Amino acid sequence: MSSTEQDETEPLWQPRPERVEAANITRFQSWAAQRHGAPTATEGDPLASYRALHAWSVREPDQFWQAVAEWFDVRFTSPHQSVLADAAMPGARWFPGATLNYAEHALRRATEHPAETALIHLDERRQPQQTSWAELRRQVAAVAALLRDLGVRPGDRVSGYLPNIPHAVVALLATAAVGGVWTSCAPDFGARSVLDRFQQVEPVVLFTVDGYTYGGKTHDRTDTVAELRRELPTLRAVVHVPLLGTPTPDGAVDWDQAISGDHELHVEQVPFDHPLWVLYSSGTTGLPKAIVQSQGGILLEHLKQTALHFDLGPDDRFFWYTSTGWMMWNFLVGGLLAGATVVLYDGSPGYPERDAQWRIAEQTGVTVFGTSAAYVVACRKADLHPGRDLDLRRVRCVATTGSPLPPDGFSWVYQEVGSDIWLASVSGGTDVCSCFAGGVPTLPVYLGELQAPCLGSDVQSWDATGAPVVDEVGELVVTGPMPSMPVRFWNDPDDQRYRESYFATYPGVWRHGDWITLTSRGTVIVHGRSDSTLNRAGVRMGSADIYEAVERLPQVRESLVIGVEQPDGGYWMPLFVHLADGSRLDDALRDEIKRTIRDQVSPRHVPDEIIEVPGVPHTLTGKRIEVPVKKLLQGAALDKAVNPGSVDDVTLLEFFARLARERAATNPDR
Repeated sequence: MSSTEQDETEPLWQPRPERVEAANITRFQSWAAQRHGAPTATEGDPLASYRALHAWSVREPDQFWQAVAEWFDVRFTSPHQSVLADAAMPGARWFPGATLNYAEHALRRATEHPAETALIHLDERRQPQQTSWAELRRQVAAVAALLRDLGVRPGDRVSGYLPNIPHAVVALLATAAVGGVWTSCAPDFGARSVLDRFQQVEPVVLFTVDGYTYGGKTHDRTDTVAELRRELPTLRAVVHVPLLGTPTPDGAVDWDQAISGDHELHVEQVPFDHPLWVLYSSGTTGLPKAIVQSQGGILLEHLKQTALHFDLGPDDRFFWYTSTGWMMWNFLVGGLLAGATVVLYDGSPGYPERDAQWRIAEQTGVTVFGTSAAYVVACRKADLHPGRDLDLRRVRCVATTGSPLPPDGFSWVYQEVGSDIWLASVSGGTDVCSCFAGGVPTLPVYLGELQAPCLGSDVQSWDATGAPVVDEVGELVVTGPMPSMPVRFWNDPDDQRYRESYFATYPGVWRHGDWITLTSRGTVIVHGRSDSTLNRAGVRMGSADIYEAVERLPQVRESLVIGVEQPDGGYWMPLFVHLADGSRLDDALRDEIKRTIRDQVSPRHVPDEIIEVPGVPHTLTGKRIEVPVKKLLQGAALDKAVNPGSVDDVTLLEFFARLARERAATNPDR
């Protein structure tokens, strides 16, 4: 059944009663009701049960987060004076007085089950390498000892220029163990992009590879690493990971030397709000924001998210296609907190075949399979049948993020992966390194809809006046603090940039920059970014709705729609299309695209022009670039509209700059 034929009042999937009963979130609610005043579950009605639990979690954040800490046996070495000392945003203070360590909790399973597998790593050769919990703990202890020998103290920054490999997990956990602050970039980032990030935080140690393999090709990074060493004067040491087998450069520490010997794991007990890592925004229009998140905030948020919302436990194998330059890598490592085996893949998402990720799931026995919405759409367009062609019986959850998963993507998963798959489409952001809305293992899945707002996330949809709306498109806002919200931005005096980023529109309320609909049945529909809103005659629309319709057409590989306010008061809305091989943008295809948008989206949002482009530009984490393209089309210079180091292919942006110049020459009044 196609998405247009699917009865949207009926769920695509409903968990069986035994699955609901066994879910971590069901057991948590029962326990929290006895211990902390949470609402008792309604027998036989998981939806009413979750709604009541969620309402309690945002109405009584003190009780909820105290319950989370106790349920997961969070070890506070110093007691907290309260749970939430100040609920104001920004500036909420969580668990003041408490001390703990993230790495200690991530490695707890090593004590009781040392021989079990903590990590499975594959590259494009698909030869799985396993790391036991005991070996992971041993390597973390060794690298932590090295960092201390190098003079790393709590608060010092440690950086990684590493792909998604076990070495990166070890370096992160070792940094957390000594109280350092971790920050990473993937090695496909060029030197300028890395320096735009790392120079802000001034790292004292750099973990780096000599290169990496992607799409069957080897990419040497020795020159880039040499430039990083020259341009980061605060570095005291470099640790060399010879992924391509090159010798250790002069003055660097070899990885094998770094993990040699047996050391006791000593962890630094740090305050709850002590920085754990620095993540970065895409930085398309300036220097990336350096987002600081705390050891305690991430610990509690990721325990909640992995174990309650993704229902992860020690019997699971957790995979997400990601890189160390994307917050989903940090989230993936959080699977260790739930005791799950984390599956790391370093390589192209579709090499040597488009179904590469599904083959990894088959080969490693993945139970929770995370990927991008774009990958699911690409699999559908390639007419793949992974459920038929591969043994995916162990996969119980397919999770997607990165962009809204269109309805056709939902239908494809149930048709081609498995009819009893729990599909968890999630939406959050680097800003909180988590999800605002997404998967709930006890709830039904509806076509094109996220199952519910997440526990502890007071997500609302507000109209232009700041009034909450239901069953209408509005701004995604969060009206109460979450522990993983940034404690600050790096080098941001008086939190000015932090406030401008989230709190300028609605003081004291987090505005995330997404259009969403909260439905009357409690689900969430994400329509795309609100800062690139299409506004035709006062009718606002997110770009994701148009992408979903247009990219169903087999001739269209990818698209980009921009709404441009003109100086003369006019409004120009072009649609740019990157065509599939062998396709041609003729009048017939233009008419088909316009008809598709008119019939399936909105007659008011049929584009003024349809223009073929050689490709669609993305951020380094794979998100379509809309706002900088809009600035270019409004006449901004390329160097003013975008930070070139934040774009996957800056030459694609030159097309839009040239188009703007040509339009200005032929239409000087515009």
